[in-house]
Amino acid sequence: MTFKIACYGVRPNEVAYFNDLNKYNYDLTLIEELLTHDNIKTAYNHDAVLLRGNCVADRENIEKMSEHGVKYVFTRTVGFNHIDLAAAKDYHMEVARVPSYSPNAIAELSLTLAMMLLRHTSYMTMRTSHKNFIVDNTMFSKEIRNCKVGIIGTGKIGLTEAKLFAGLGATVLGYDIYENDAAKEILTYTDLDDLLAQSDIVSIHVPYIPGENDQMINAEFISKMKKGAILINTARGELQDNQAILEALKTNHLEGFGTDVFANEKDLFFKQFGENQPLPDPTVEELISLYPRVLVTPHVGSNTDEALTNMIETSFENFHSVLESGKTVNSVL
Repeated sequence: MTFKIACYGVRPNEVAYFNDLNKYNYDLTLIEELLTHDNIKTAYNHDAVLLRGNCVADRENIEKMSEHGVKYVFTRTVGFNHIDLAAAKDYHMEVARVPSYSPNAIAELSLTLAMMLLRHTSYMTMRTSHKNFIVDNTMFSKEIRNCKVGIIGTGKIGLTEAKLFAGLGATVLGYDIYENDAAKEILTYTDLDDLLAQSDIVSIHVPYIPGENDQMINAEFISKMKKGAILINTARGELQDNQAILEALKTNHLEGFGTDVFANEKDLFFKQFGENQPLPDPTVEELISLYPRVLVTPHVGSNTDEALTNMIETSFENFHSVLESGKTVNSVL
C-alpha cells in the first residue's frame, strides 16, 4: 500500500530534492504553503504530514488531521515547538524531527552577516548602486584577524563557525554550560561576562528553551558587550529582546546587528509587504529601517543544498523506521 505524505513549505527549488531523494517511493503531495488553519484540508486523506518551522500543528489542526486519517506528524526541522505534543499524544499520533543537519549552513550565514557588518559591504554597495563612489569614514574597518569573536553555544554549529573565524585569523572565545574538548582546540572558553566585554563580534548558537532563556539578549546582556560590537543571532528569535537591541543601535553601543530570526516570525517571514504597508511589529519595522547597520535574512540559514538534503533524507528515514519497526530514534513522543 502506498504511504501518502503531505509535505508543507516546499519551495520551488526544493521540489527536485524531494523527488530525487524519495527512494522509498512515498506518495508525496508537495505544498508550497505552510500548514495553517485555512489550508488544513490539504492534509486530509494522507497517512502523514511533513512540516517545516512556522507550520501550525496546534490542537485544532491535529484533531482535524486525526479525523481524516493522518497518523504521523513529522517535522523536517530541529525545533518542534510548532507541534502541540499534548494534543498529538491525546490523538495517538507519532511525532518525529530531524535532530541535526549541515552545521555549515547556519555557521556560514552567521559568518557572512558578521563580515558584511564588519567591512560595511552593504553600506558601500548601497552607495555605489546609486553612483556614489566617494570613500567616507564609515568604510574604514578592522581586519578580522585583529578582532575577537565570541561564540555563545559551542555545539556543532557554534564550533563550525568558530573554525571558520579561526581560519580567517580571528581570536575566538567561547561560552557554553557544557564545554567540549573539540572546541577547546579552536577557541578559548571564558565566562559569559568576560566574553561579552572582550568580543568585537558576538554570535549566538544556543537552543531556545521556553521559560528559561526567553529574551536572554536583553538590555543587561547588551550593556555588558564591548561598545561598538556586532551582534549576530541565527538561532531563535525568542532569544532576543528587539527593543533592547534597537535602543543599543540608536545609542551606538552596538555597531551592527544581523539576524535570520524573529519571534512570531510567521506573521512576517515568507510574505511580501507593500512599500507603504506597515509590518505587524513596529519594533521590527524600526530595526529594518536601520539598514545597512541591521541586516535581516528571512530564516534561510538551512536553505542550502547540503542542509536540505540532510533534512529530507532524515525525514524519509524517520518514516521508513516507524513503518518498519513502529519507532524511530528521532521520535519526540
